[in-house]
Amino acid sequence: MDYPELKTSLTERIPQVEGLRCVLCGVLYSLDEAKYVCPSCGPVGTLDVVLNPNVLWPTRVDPMRRALVWEEERFMPIARDLPKPNETIALRVGDTPYYHWSETKNPFLRSHPFAVKDDSKNPTASFKDRASAMVVHHALTIGASVVATASTGNAAAALAGISAAMPQIQAVIFVPATAPQAKIAQLLVYGAKVILVDGTYDEAFDICWEACEEFGWYNRSTGINPFTSEGKKTIAWEISFSGYEMPDVVCVPVGDGSIIGSTYKGFADLKKLGWIDQIPRLIGVQASGSSALVHAWENNLDPREMQPRPAQTIADSISASLPRDRAKALRAVRETNGAIIRVTDSEILDAIPALAQATGVFAEPAGASAFAGWLVGLEKGYIHEKERVLILNTGSGLKDINSAMKSVHGVGVLRPVKPEMDEIRKAVAKFEW
Repeated sequence: MDYPELKTSLTERIPQVEGLRCVLCGVLYSLDEAKYVCPSCGPVGTLDVVLNPNVLWPTRVDPMRRALVWEEERFMPIARDLPKPNETIALRVGDTPYYHWSETKNPFLRSHPFAVKDDSKNPTASFKDRASAMVVHHALTIGASVVATASTGNAAAALAGISAAMPQIQAVIFVPATAPQAKIAQLLVYGAKVILVDGTYDEAFDICWEACEEFGWYNRSTGINPFTSEGKKTIAWEISFSGYEMPDVVCVPVGDGSIIGSTYKGFADLKKLGWIDQIPRLIGVQASGSSALVHAWENNLDPREMQPRPAQTIADSISASLPRDRAKALRAVRETNGAIIRVTDSEILDAIPALAQATGVFAEPAGASAFAGWLVGLEKGYIHEKERVLILNTGSGLKDINSAMKSVHGVGVLRPVKPEMDEIRKAVAKFEW
């Protein structure tokens, strides 16, 4: 596909965007003044893409257009001199299944109906495809040919997969060597340039940033690139125009804080446009072994006061010592009267088969944490029994088979039997029906 010669001013090319506003100090920068974070507040000062009210038209959206969110210039920061993301990116991103469950084998769940938004059905099997689609499109907008990211796996796979479908873009991935092998395999299969970092996610993040500055690569990393939020906020569009009643509560897995922050941004933008009337309460869920944002929320900390905390959990996708998008995450729960709650690794593992057996949705540990968080939220009173709840599954269980096998404990230890009916009868007699 041929692209026109790029103009120098992003402000001129994306007129529906007023600029980039710091979440902390509130200073508004033009698209040509700031790139990643607030020049004054530093890394904690993440930026919001601010829609321009002088260009937008506050009219209701036809719900039948929900799959065309990537074409909606009033909602998305898309340059008008380039093809739309759905035209440049061959893979179909978003418009994932929205399931309502009231009939299950689990008696407790039958009396507590809930819904699931299953983002494991994205091209690389995770929510992160939304962000990568937007960032890769913006890379084309600014003329970048190499996009890099630090990731524990899902964001990396998303960037690698989207870039593989875009011959103009090369992906470079910094990923901790401890990431699940299935996720690392995805990166290599997609042809990304992979650097295994002998360290934590936070260390991979820092060295990726340094490398991007030295080599001139465009940095997609979660928590500093404001256009990742613009891709992720499309989940709010799909929830709002699903054809179902708006949920009262959305349970979101939280690591770096970007998904819950972006979900709030999407709802806030839709409300600003006059396309929805209310924003659901947002409940963030962290693993107890990586719960920096729970600590900050419980202690009413300012994002600038937060310090690194331990980050060890089976849910690698939500493991972060000092969440990079902490300001947006805390804003999301505080502005919606929500909460950030912790669940143990044991509760996460139990949630994997519980969710799968109740709904048929096979979630990785991070996605299952949202389900576990709903149950804990009900128990502790953060969520009321009468509230309509949506669980956001952010990734496929096939990305972490080791955790899936642990989740079924002894059931997962299978021994072969001879293909004889006597042996089959013995095996069947052991089943719990």
